[in-house]
Amino acid sequence: MDNGILQVTLSVPGGIVSGIRYKGLDNLLEILNEEENRGYWDTVWNEPGRDIIFDRMEGSAFKVIMNNTKQIELSFTRAWNYSLKGRVIPLNIDTRFIMLHDSPGFYCYGIYEHLQGWPDFNINETRMGFKLRQDKFHYMAISDWRQRIMPMPEDRKTGQPLAYPEAVLLTHPINPNLKGEVDDKYQYSVEVKDNQVHGWISADPTIGFWMITPSNEFLTGGPLKQDLTSHVGPTTLSMFISAHYSGENIGPMFRNGEPWKKVFGPVFIYLNSLPLGEDLHTLWRDAKKQASIQIASWPYSFPASKNFPSLDQRGRISGRLLVEDRYISGSEQFSARFAYVGLAPPGDVGSWQTECKGYQFWTKSDANGYFTIDHIRTGVYNLYAWVPGFIGDYKYEAIITITPGCNTSLGNLVYKAPRAGPTLWEIGIPDRSASEFYVPDPNPKYINKLYTVHNKSTPVDKFRQYGLWERYADCYPHEDLVYTVGSSDYRNDWFFAHVSRKTGNKTYQPTTWRITFKLEAMNQPQNGNYTLRLALASATQAEVQVRFNKPNLRRPHFTTKLIGRDNAIARHGIHGLYRLFNITVRSEWLVIGGNNTIFLTQSRHLSPFFGVMYDYIRLEGPSTGINVLGY
Repeated sequence: MDNGILQVTLSVPGGIVSGIRYKGLDNLLEILNEEENRGYWDTVWNEPGRDIIFDRMEGSAFKVIMNNTKQIELSFTRAWNYSLKGRVIPLNIDTRFIMLHDSPGFYCYGIYEHLQGWPDFNINETRMGFKLRQDKFHYMAISDWRQRIMPMPEDRKTGQPLAYPEAVLLTHPINPNLKGEVDDKYQYSVEVKDNQVHGWISADPTIGFWMITPSNEFLTGGPLKQDLTSHVGPTTLSMFISAHYSGENIGPMFRNGEPWKKVFGPVFIYLNSLPLGEDLHTLWRDAKKQASIQIASWPYSFPASKNFPSLDQRGRISGRLLVEDRYISGSEQFSARFAYVGLAPPGDVGSWQTECKGYQFWTKSDANGYFTIDHIRTGVYNLYAWVPGFIGDYKYEAIITITPGCNTSLGNLVYKAPRAGPTLWEIGIPDRSASEFYVPDPNPKYINKLYTVHNKSTPVDKFRQYGLWERYADCYPHEDLVYTVGSSDYRNDWFFAHVSRKTGNKTYQPTTWRITFKLEAMNQPQNGNYTLRLALASATQAEVQVRFNKPNLRRPHFTTKLIGRDNAIARHGIHGLYRLFNITVRSEWLVIGGNNTIFLTQSRHLSPFFGVMYDYIRLEGPSTGINVLGY
């Protein structure tokens, strides 16, 4: 494909991108790699109960869909049949490439189809990736402040492998300024809602290579799902499905011959350049502008496949979300400020977090709770929402059917936040993240300098540093965390992750955190149930056991049982999947008019990565039967 600005070379019929020529550089891709390891689609899959299989998804047939003075569109297909069973993923694959006549870049999208009656299988991961020239692309950018000169691939080979497989301590890097730093691709993960543009810059010649994602409708897990972006290689990815930060239940599982079809993309590979000696950051600023242009152009009008609906084939909805909490606002309903509101395939409350087969469409309400969702594919959906500052999830019970050109107003919707009684005390902020809690400084031996020095306008994402799970034992060497309601400050006194304690070279023990508080008799009824709201931001092979005033009780008053495969602790994420537990607390478990202790035991301890992150904890008193303003 050649539009006079760049030339893209693809294998026929495989559809592998083997070369990209731009601004005098013969190939932006790594010429030392085999051709199939430069620009490609791949998937990781398995049949139920069978081993994982890696599939590069090369095509077996090629077709020119469109070729005129305005546009080229190429199709590389692979049709599945039973002779391929067990060897390649049971999907019809159509990967497409589009080049426009005046555009410094090209578009990629894929169409996956599983026909009725075909074999059962699971998708663990699918993505598109590019491996760039190692001798040229050394500077990586994924946000305004998350950008830096990166290590070389050789540095990882000569470095010291750390406890988590993807992490390496750089001991003999080619760039001596990087010596003693940790490199781990998960340190550069991004939430779906923020994953609009990322990529690499070459200093000589001055060229930028950018992956632009103009919509997240085809991604899985909703706006808070985290995934990989760019990392040492130099590698640039577009991740469509993965278990990262969510666990294997976010991978599509197809049973009983279930039919399925989905379009991933298009995404835009954008190239830009500057005269030698100009400020490299200009390329990043230009890439952001280009991302804004692509987002404003969505849905694109030029893809030729009938499986990608144009603007007039889509619909919109609008409405207003209100919140009701009688122990805050009495009988009044107030605006759900800056709530996340989205459409996803029908399911249970909160099911959008692990939904992975269909499409999702999300927005944020304004300060008055009003929202509009545009460009929705035709289909059947539920509307879901969650409101920062309030626990739990909202689901609009009626099914929403989107038809071409529809403009549906839902009017006022009311989220009745979980509430049984007045707040007696609370720890944290209900925002589905552990970011407000105490994140320790990293071990000086395991530093990524990107996350250590920033000015007031940029955040310090300390949680992205390697090995923070080991800092718990440093902070609490002799006894576990004790939080005293009324005097402790969760910003300083509540560790961001409830992990096990290291006791030997490879041994760990359970940890029990204590929350101490006093119940004043004059303000409390002598009977009636209390309620403990336990909201988790993440869980990995964990079990939280809850006991009230009896630490040695053989059977806990409550247990979450074994939950979670988020891996957010090991992969430097401050959250994974959100979980809310509503625990009924009988009054005889508490001391009315005296001191009380809640014991939280994280009992699973086979690995340093097992544990939970708390989002928010609240103790509510028995219902007063009246509306209470404030608390």
